[in-house]
Amino acid sequence: MSQSFDLLIRSGTVVNHAGTAVADIGVTGGRIAAIGDLAQASAGEVIDARGLHILPGVIDTQVHFREPGLEHKEDLATGAAGAVMGGVTAVFEMPNTKPATTTAEAILDKLARAKNRMWCDHAFYVGATAGNVAELAEIERLPGCAGVKVFMGSSTGDLLVWDDATLLQVLKSGRRRVAIHAEDEERLKERKHIADGGNVADHPNWRDVETAFRATSRVLKLAREAERLVHVLHVTTGEEMTLLGQNKDIASVETTPQHLTLAAPDCYLKLGSYAQMNPPIREAHHRDALWRAIANGIVDVIGSDHAPHTREEKAQAYPASPSGMTGVQTLLPLLLDHVNAGRLTLERLVDLTSAGAQRLFGLRDKGRLAVGWHADFSIVDLKKRWTITHDWIESRSGWTPFDGVEITGKPVGTIIRGRRVMWQDELIGTAHGAPIRFETVQDLSK
Repeated sequence: MSQSFDLLIRSGTVVNHAGTAVADIGVTGGRIAAIGDLAQASAGEVIDARGLHILPGVIDTQVHFREPGLEHKEDLATGAAGAVMGGVTAVFEMPNTKPATTTAEAILDKLARAKNRMWCDHAFYVGATAGNVAELAEIERLPGCAGVKVFMGSSTGDLLVWDDATLLQVLKSGRRRVAIHAEDEERLKERKHIADGGNVADHPNWRDVETAFRATSRVLKLAREAERLVHVLHVTTGEEMTLLGQNKDIASVETTPQHLTLAAPDCYLKLGSYAQMNPPIREAHHRDALWRAIANGIVDVIGSDHAPHTREEKAQAYPASPSGMTGVQTLLPLLLDHVNAGRLTLERLVDLTSAGAQRLFGLRDKGRLAVGWHADFSIVDLKKRWTITHDWIESRSGWTPFDGVEITGKPVGTIIRGRRVMWQDELIGTAHGAPIRFETVQDLSK
């Protein structure tokens, strides 16, 4: 008797824990039901994936989708549309909205806003402040909460936790891994005169290596005192990578495709403030150090730090121009191009974009292309040569720093829990993203 599935993906090159091999995948009830030779099977929907690679669904663990309060830049719907157009199946969204996401009510509000509007699955960070320390341990356990996010520098208002005393209190409140933006606020203030000179190429001079290294050193020391795991976001320097490599028992590490692809000073000469982000794009020797850290296993995940602003905002004279760039839609394409250039293996890409997130954050159902897990797939044409353009970007901001860049490797399909949401550059069906589930989070539905 032949097997029957809801969805059958035939003859794709599957990349998972077993290696890389041509296989069929059968999906039932939104989960992977079988992997192998399913030539005799039938299904309600069949996809011919010959010549394509099927990856576990890419998870972007750092995006800023700007809702509520900043929807003129982006909202949950447009940000998620960009995600699935770029082959991303799930995102962790950051708390620096207006108002900031600092309460249980704010998390629940974002979850409500996301329902039937976000194309991808999702979780939301709660931002740590001096005023919500006592509630963080409870908020981080809410379904759909990605955990606690700390801004040690580069933020405003309550979301800035710059001093060791408050940061230690935050680290002692709760048990899940804490995400850290590590730039030293006092040093940023001391060196602000550099930026006031008005030259965007001075951005990495203002926010220099010591600014990042000092903050990362501080948080590692405090994490040991609090006995709390931390996740250092968008690491940009070789010095930090060396230090973090010596502290892997307490800290995990993220870097971004932008820092792996662009380099100063060329990016500032070519793009101006469109290359401006925090921490900054640095010189090529730092980029080389990031690649060595990937090769040495120091880097755990790659997140996009998607942080859109309008063209009018970015066109302001530096330093009035805001820091941040689009990235969720170009994360996977850029990494595929690096695979084709020999800088990255496809198996390491999978570890950095799906398995790493599952391992670090205790994801239930996601991060593995395996029987019983969610049928989340990023389907790519590894040899497709094409050019990234502003017009391809779904973000409301409508631009990318990689406009006009020709690359090799393209996402051609995004499948979330067994349903196609993108195919050949077109959104399919309706938005049905759901909250991500975590092993350490209470399930209030039971």
